[in-house]
Amino acid sequence: AGCIHPNSKVKLINVGINPTRSGILKILANMGADILIEHSSSQGGEPVADITASSSTLHGADISGDIVPSLIDEIPILSVAACFAEGTTTFHDAAELRMKESDRITTTVSELRKLGANIDEHPDGMTIHGVGSLNGGICEGRNDHRLAMSLGIAGLASEEPISIFGAEISSVSYPSFWEDIERISTGNNV
Repeated sequence: AGCIHPNSKVKLINVGINPTRSGILKILANMGADILIEHSSSQGGEPVADITASSSTLHGADISGDIVPSLIDEIPILSVAACFAEGTTTFHDAAELRMKESDRITTTVSELRKLGANIDEHPDGMTIHGVGSLNGGICEGRNDHRLAMSLGIAGLASEEPISIFGAEISSVSYPSFWEDIERISTGNNV
């Protein structure tokens, strides 16, 4: 949200940055994201840090190979970021997404197309031709918490509002997601 929304700065405190789960940070950095990682420490034997993400001019990237397992669950939100980027972003080696709560390749492609994305599906991923924005519209969470939350983030930066049927599925992994999104959208601390 912080990277795709204009005039934005979002700071998260004590975020897990375990290298096996932080591929999203590397990919966003490669796409030109303005991300600051500071105050690194350890909690419960795991590395954590404060992460600040600010409005960024993102560009496309080719995402495949060894990094994919460290960001497999974040591909829906990276797909949203790719819609706002300049250029083409491709995801390969992500066929595992077809066996998640939904077929996350098909559902991500389908729902982002409803919002105006120029996106193509492949057996092991997708290609997104960044259009710099999304139109808004009506879409579905498809009983997939990560997809619903990604669509919610898209709604923060879309040209028109986004309505998401089945948005409550986000409570599976983030019960206060919609309240926190409301706080972010009004400029309040989460």
